Amino acid sequence: MKFCRIRTESGTIPAAIDAEGTARSLAGVIDDITAETLAEGKLAELAATDLSTLPALDAPDYAPIVSDIRRIFCIGLNYSDHAEEAGMAIPEQPILFMKVCPATGANDPVTIPKGSEKSDWEVELGVVIGKKTQHATVENALDHVAGYCVVNDLSERSYQIERGGQWVKGKSCDGFGPVGPWLVTADEVPDPQVLDMFLDVNGERCQTGNTATMIFGVAEIISHLSEFITLMPGDIISTGTPPGVGMGMKPQRFLRAGDTMRLGIEGLGEQNQSVKAWQA
Repeated sequence: MKFCRIRTESGTIPAAIDAEGTARSLAGVIDDITAETLAEGKLAELAATDLSTLPALDAPDYAPIVSDIRRIFCIGLNYSDHAEEAGMAIPEQPILFMKVCPATGANDPVTIPKGSEKSDWEVELGVVIGKKTQHATVENALDHVAGYCVVNDLSERSYQIERGGQWVKGKSCDGFGPVGPWLVTADEVPDPQVLDMFLDVNGERCQTGNTATMIFGVAEIISHLSEFITLMPGDIISTGTPPGVGMGMKPQRFLRAGDTMRLGIEGLGEQNQSVKAWQA
């Protein structure tokens, strides 16, 4: 199923997307979509729900897909052609960094950080952890996945590369964490390594890719990270981006106030974001 959280006048409510693409309110069926919900497997229990009996929600305003996302782990340079456009060597092991900004809704506006000249876009497959995960094997790693989502791993390149080498600086600006619109349960994504993905800026196609070209696949990433870090329900892993980012263009191109982004992954929905200037 496809789950989401939607902002309404009375607060944020859980919802699911029916076969026709309509959001249906789960208020009264489940309190919210939380890390605890994932850990207890409650989303699987909802698979038997007759969504046609639930209220439809018009023009949904998507909130982050889980109410209490604990951590957003990110994998760098995980597509060989993206590493090439960045002028960096293909990594021998997954490169790990984190986004420490709060997750935002899929269509929330993106603010250019104060003084930024190099804010960039990156469409990525997000993996939502559903079980406590320690020392997972490649063979059983996907058993720990609650579902998948779209992530825009927005990056301020000068902060990331030119300000001391700590990538987290360029990845964690306010509003740089769009996830969703949906949490698509793992049973609807039998193979996460065959998904088409795209990103447009102002209607122009900039990124086109497929998760088949990842250097490290989803199972390998989960296994590797869980060797060092105990992954918990509600954690999200953003698994890297295909080529076509602004930093790799010649000449380079970066986001400006007034720009729009549209991005999506096959079966996981789309994000649509407007870009605005920083204001105190």
